Amino acid sequence: MGRLAGKVALITGGARGMGKSHVRHFVAEGAKVVFGDVLDDWGAAVAGKLDPDVARYVHHDVTSEADWTAAVATAVETFGRLDILVNNAGILQHGKIADMAVEDFRRSLDINAVGTWLGIKSVIGAMTAAEGGSIVNISSIEGFAGAAGLAAYSASKFAIRGITRSAAQELGQFGIRVNSVHPGGILTPMAMSMAGNVDQDTATNFLSRLPIPRFGEPIEVSRLVAFLASDESSYCTGSEFLVDGGMISGPGY
Repeated sequence: MGRLAGKVALITGGARGMGKSHVRHFVAEGAKVVFGDVLDDWGAAVAGKLDPDVARYVHHDVTSEADWTAAVATAVETFGRLDILVNNAGILQHGKIADMAVEDFRRSLDINAVGTWLGIKSVIGAMTAAEGGSIVNISSIEGFAGAAGLAAYSASKFAIRGITRSAAQELGQFGIRVNSVHPGGILTPMAMSMAGNVDQDTATNFLSRLPIPRFGEPIEVSRLVAFLASDESSYCTGSEFLVDGGMISGPGY
C-alpha cells in the first residue's frame, strides 16, 4: 500500500510540470485525485493516461470561486471525501519593476497568492467533514530571497508563506495541517522559459556553486509534497520545506 492509500486529493495546476508530477506520484502512492488547470488539452492528455476510477480532470481557474466550488464538489461527489489540497498552480512573469505594467503585477498576485488563499478557504468545509486534512502550498525559494526581474513572482511567493502560517494557526483546531514547499531550480516548462533570459555561462556558474550542482527533477518535489500530504508528517504544520539543492544555504543568500 502507498503512503496516501485511502486519501482523496485536489491538485491545482496539474496539466504540466510539477503539477503533472504531483498527480502521477499521488496516484502511484494510492491516492484518488481530482486535478485541475486552465490548459484543458494538456490536462485531458494527463487524465487520459490514468485510470478514471482514481483520477479526474476538471477545468479550474484558481482565481474563480465558482471553479473552486466545482472542483471541491467533484472530489467529494466522485470519491466521497477530501483529505488533501495541493495549491500548485502559479505563473512566473519576468520583468523589472520599472518596466512591468501594474496589471501584470496584480495578475501574479491574483493567481499565485489569492488563488492559494481561495483554495484554503474553499476546502475548509470538506476537510472538517473528513475530520482533518493536509494542505500543501507550493511557494518558491523566491519566497525567501528576491531577484532582479522577479519582483511580482517574489511578492506572491513571500505572500504564500504568510498565508500558510496564518492558516496553520486557524485550522489546527479542525485537524487541518498547512505547510509550504519551496522549490529551487526545477526542470519544468515554466522554469525553463525563464531560463531563456539567462546566458549559458551564467547558468553554468550558478549550478557549479550549488551543494548539489544540478537542476532538480519534478519528482524530487513530488516526493516531499506526498510526505507532507501523508500521515507521516502528522506533527508538521505552519512549516516551510526547501527542496533547492542547497541553493539558499550558502553565503550568497
